[in-house]
Amino acid sequence: MENKEREKNLNKAETVQKYNVVYDSIEVVVSLTAGFTSGSAALIGWGLDSVIEVVSASTLWWRLHGEIEGKSDEKIKKREKATFYVIAGSFLIVSTFITYDSITKFINEDTPEWSTLGLIILLVSLVVNPFLIYYKYNYGKKLESKELIADSKDTFVCLYQTVAVLGGLLAVRYLDWWWADPVAALLIVPYALKEGWEAFQNGRKIN
Repeated sequence: MENKEREKNLNKAETVQKYNVVYDSIEVVVSLTAGFTSGSAALIGWGLDSVIEVVSASTLWWRLHGEIEGKSDEKIKKREKATFYVIAGSFLIVSTFITYDSITKFINEDTPEWSTLGLIILLVSLVVNPFLIYYKYNYGKKLESKELIADSKDTFVCLYQTVAVLGGLLAVRYLDWWWADPVAALLIVPYALKEGWEAFQNGRKIN
């Protein structure tokens, strides 16, 4: 009975990850297009963080799929370890780029243009991400999966970033605060590094 219940939850968790990959792929394309078109460091940084979401969700799907296929415990652990390291490495790379891009635009006092496309994808994400967080965390608890719970935290960070970027976008538009855009982008970095470090530590604990 317990095995059947776990298999059921594994399949549902895998489905959540599939939807996550599809939505975040759309988010990446739209946000980066809007970011590079408008010159918004915050939108670009947010879009790059969405790339992490795609990588993380895809790697986690790979790990869940392995258990569904009946892979050995040793192989599952290797996939778990790889999942955490992929997440950690991705966070480090994106944090470095966001920091460089934001500081450069702050020094040059670059003022981004308004992006309706960026506003739309941010608002859609404010609706979609809470659902993803809930289901990832819920199935993470049921499956006792640290990776799923870590991924739900990753999505929560993305939700926080969405609010920060949206605030920066509106501040530039209606208050003419040109500096709000690079500052909003930099607010992403501490949380990204924190989650990356936690993922790395979790990967080291797996033997």
